[in-house]
Amino acid sequence: MSELNKKESYRTILEMGPLLLFFGVNYFYGIMAGTTVLVVSTLISLALSWYLYKNIPMMAAAGCVAVVFFGGLTIFFDDDFFIKIKPTIVSIIIAGVLAVGKILGRNPLASVMKSAVSLQMEGWNKLTWLWIFMFIIMAIANEIAWRNLTTDEWVSFKAFGIPVLSLCFGLLSLPIMQKYQIKKD
Repeated sequence: MSELNKKESYRTILEMGPLLLFFGVNYFYGIMAGTTVLVVSTLISLALSWYLYKNIPMMAAAGCVAVVFFGGLTIFFDDDFFIKIKPTIVSIIIAGVLAVGKILGRNPLASVMKSAVSLQMEGWNKLTWLWIFMFIIMAIANEIAWRNLTTDEWVSFKAFGIPVLSLCFGLLSLPIMQKYQIKKD
């Protein structure tokens, strides 16, 4: 395995590890223990990311803030409501930031992703509106899930359903990215 592939594998583990631990601990010990492990493992993951790579990706930092805030409220109030609404609120905030940025003539998505993806402006515009739609759908899906499923079923939805939704929208993003990619000579 090349050094680059190893780094990407470690990053994936650091990003997905806390969610998988949350799912596993919740399964055996319940939502409060799962949430505690999620908060602690997310902080450890961020610290390891800093130690190994000397940087913390912006999305990981924002995710950590949300996990610590909503997880902390869940633990402090001993109420799973807070951890259940976290995906809804985070999705609405992201959709709102992207939409307000577009309305103000900026493109926050392009600003965040431009080092990894090079697209024509029309591609960034289409991709941004697709992602706004995705985050709205994810917020609605989470609202439906936490209000209608048991806590264990919601955790399964969070651990597997939301990533599947993200993957579907990622696949919908590919044709836009391919069509509007700026070719490097």
